[in-house]
Amino acid sequence: MSRADELYIATCREILENGFSDQELEVRPHWADGTPAHTIKKFGVVNRYNLKEEFPIMTLRRTYWKSAIEEILWIWQKKSNRIADLGSHVWDEWAGEDGTIGKAYGYQLGIKHQYQEGLFDQVDRVLYDLKHNPASRRIMTNIYNFEDLHEMNLYPCAYSMTFNVTGNTLNAILNQRSQDMLTANNWNVCQYAALVHMMAQVSGLEAGELVHVIADCHIYDRHIPMVEKMLENPMYEAPKFVIDPDVNDFYQFTKNSFQMIDYHYNDFKFEIPIAI
Repeated sequence: MSRADELYIATCREILENGFSDQELEVRPHWADGTPAHTIKKFGVVNRYNLKEEFPIMTLRRTYWKSAIEEILWIWQKKSNRIADLGSHVWDEWAGEDGTIGKAYGYQLGIKHQYQEGLFDQVDRVLYDLKHNPASRRIMTNIYNFEDLHEMNLYPCAYSMTFNVTGNTLNAILNQRSQDMLTANNWNVCQYAALVHMMAQVSGLEAGELVHVIADCHIYDRHIPMVEKMLENPMYEAPKFVIDPDVNDFYQFTKNSFQMIDYHYNDFKFEIPIAI
């Protein structure tokens, strides 16, 4: 069975059975009708995905993996904050009058910084070090820029990546301050797993382990019945993930550079309310 499903089930059950409810607290998120969006949560969840064994996509329900990869390319490759540069509409509700999400996500990765070797943005610095200094323990990105938070339409949730090379294997840690288990968990896991595969391939390395660290891992109150029902679904084997072997430049990847062969999943018939 899919390892991503097993970890997802274990995490959700831990939250539902032993989590902390913020029902009595004043919270920022709310539902479309203005009702506060409360959660039940666990602090400090850590899930590990071995990318050598399988691609971590869940089968309990469908993950729209191609749209997830398109979003990670929008952030990491285009370094964009303009929603017109993204084919899907996942960011529409966060767009300002200027058509951007403010100085968030891709905007931060595109800012150039001075290093001894010259000017690099955060992505190009990672690519440079993976090829020229793979033993470095400083190969990381961080888009939680306190100076610009007031100009971000949404504070970054997944905010930091740390890359580490062991032999010929590229491992990575994704740090996330907040995670909505129903709507975002496997979406984020898939897109950052794909990112590790991309970074590894263009650097002559093999994708290894993705460690996902979540500070506030939660299920929203109106999502609980949906999650409980979904956990009853059967699991399938993980599909085969195929990446175009001819791409050796990170900036040449597109969402069509990938295939998910024999991806079987369960139908999910609920209309998911979104907390904003």
